[in-house]
Amino acid sequence: MSSRTFANKHPQEQASSGFEFFKGVGQVTGATLLSITLLTSSIVAGGLVGLAISFRNLPDVRQLRSFSPTETTHIYDIKGKLLASVHGEANREVVPLDRISPNLKRAVLASEDGHFYDHHGINPSGVGRAVVVNLVAGGVKEGGSTITMQLVKNLFLSHKRAFTRKLAEAVLAIRLEQILAKDEILEMYLNQVYWGHNNYGVQTAARTYFNKSSEYLTLGESAMMAGLIQAPEEFSPFASMKKAKQKQKEVLGRMLDLQWITQKEYDDALKEEIKLGRIRSFQGSALPYISNTVAQELAKKFGRDALLKGGMRVQTTVDAKFQIMAEATVSKWHQNLLGQGLRKNQIALVAVDPRTHFVKALVGGVDPKASEFNRATQAQRQPGSSFKPFVYYAAFATGKYGPDSTVIDSPVSYRDGNGWYFPRNYDGGFSGAMSIRTALAQSRNIPVIKLGKAIGMNKVIETCRTLGIMSPMEPVTSLPLGAIGVTPLEMASAYATFANYGWQSPTTVIARITDSSGNVLLDNTPKPQRVLDSWASAAIINVMESVVTSGTGKGAALGRPVAGKTGTTSSEKDIWFVGTVPQLTTAVWVGRDDNRQLSGGATGGGMVAPIWRDFMVQALKNVPAEKFKSPSQFPRPKSN
Repeated sequence: MSSRTFANKHPQEQASSGFEFFKGVGQVTGATLLSITLLTSSIVAGGLVGLAISFRNLPDVRQLRSFSPTETTHIYDIKGKLLASVHGEANREVVPLDRISPNLKRAVLASEDGHFYDHHGINPSGVGRAVVVNLVAGGVKEGGSTITMQLVKNLFLSHKRAFTRKLAEAVLAIRLEQILAKDEILEMYLNQVYWGHNNYGVQTAARTYFNKSSEYLTLGESAMMAGLIQAPEEFSPFASMKKAKQKQKEVLGRMLDLQWITQKEYDDALKEEIKLGRIRSFQGSALPYISNTVAQELAKKFGRDALLKGGMRVQTTVDAKFQIMAEATVSKWHQNLLGQGLRKNQIALVAVDPRTHFVKALVGGVDPKASEFNRATQAQRQPGSSFKPFVYYAAFATGKYGPDSTVIDSPVSYRDGNGWYFPRNYDGGFSGAMSIRTALAQSRNIPVIKLGKAIGMNKVIETCRTLGIMSPMEPVTSLPLGAIGVTPLEMASAYATFANYGWQSPTTVIARITDSSGNVLLDNTPKPQRVLDSWASAAIINVMESVVTSGTGKGAALGRPVAGKTGTTSSEKDIWFVGTVPQLTTAVWVGRDDNRQLSGGATGGGMVAPIWRDFMVQALKNVPAEKFKSPSQFPRPKSN
């Protein structure tokens, strides 16, 4: 029931005299007060017409026709679970008038402006009464403001109490009532007013105080909320339930006097058990790595103001339970690695669905409370040998090489701008002729450098750019060994494109964004494009299967088809395992924030592959095993 309908159903409101406001005002008699009030009301009513002409420098209220109040942006998981609310100064969620409880509308009107639907912006008797009270008190004690006057004050004027400001309120209120309907003004007021604890508007206040939508507020709850408006923190039930109940009783009494509720409704409301919610405005995110990543993306795409004030509704690609499982896995292995001597270790994990390129889990460190730095998206670390598949893919894409092509693992030297370069294998030895499959499975360094030189390092860089790796790269001899900085997100995304046989959508943690009215602002429904050669992609996946079945990545075996690659940098500063099944691609990185050595002998195969395996076993529970497509299912590129 709208407030307009309510007002029509209660004509008794017309007869409300307002005499109760005069009780206890000094020693002035009731008759004298009445005379002064009537006189003052006449003067005020007549004078405001002239004031409306003279106040030409006041704000133009016509802009309120298109006014959009600042709103809180809400971030949800893929199933609709609220993860975080992001806002600037004002925590607000706007709701239409017909979704606000009639109980609350009546309570606010009774408390703040019982004649709202009868006046035209100002209530002359209310203003006159305020003048009398203030004269008797020797200062500004009563405002006499209507809801319309309060609204224009909140939107346009300072909150300093002064006679000139009250006149400005009155003029603006008259102007506003000429361009907006009563229901529009009431809706704007209820969504604009401050309710305490950084809650702006009825919806956020109802959720904070009573853990429910404003649509379902009871009479007792509504009266308590209406009593907050004049001094929100003082009468907050979180601060003092006694004061809150006292104010609730005053509001209910006013409603009873106006005959808007019956005596029974009054009594029942006072007896009603109030179940409080909790202060929400300043709580952190349930999943900070996800919500912070989303916030950064929103600020980049829409601007920081839109993030903090735009009231967006953001559906992420992440299932909260899945993310919590990933964070728990990282935390557990952090402790395990500490026990193995890897002091001060940090871990980052990113899981991506290769079919959609939706991020399914993103863990930026071992403890989001200890550090907001997100290593999954912000840490540029060397990938070591996990970079090698990019080189071999680039070779396969030329059509000149395949998984069984022969490469020679033998001593070699190169001269570059810094002098002579003598690449070595991890074990210090050389193994002679071998297939590319064997070279990658055993993570030999010499063959991949030779192949990079043969096809041209610029082709390798071109492949990386296509895969979304944007770190600075130079076509130097050491590039195939991963001598660049990449993020775990970039690595997971790149391997996911291989696992989808060259088809790629933008990797994202955001599925969909709407505004508070449900209008779609961004729809990230996957629209895959083929960016790599499908045969070459299937071939590198096929070769990386050998890494797990017979190479350095045996610790990642799942008893189902897995393709992946270990990575270990010089001095054991960064260790990796990046791997995939057809339904999920995951990158795991371990290192230290100070970029010092983890531990002598620390390797991606020995220490990171087990982390990857542990996560994937949980992630793939009840997910059927699938085989990768064979390279023979795609046409091989012609040699150029």
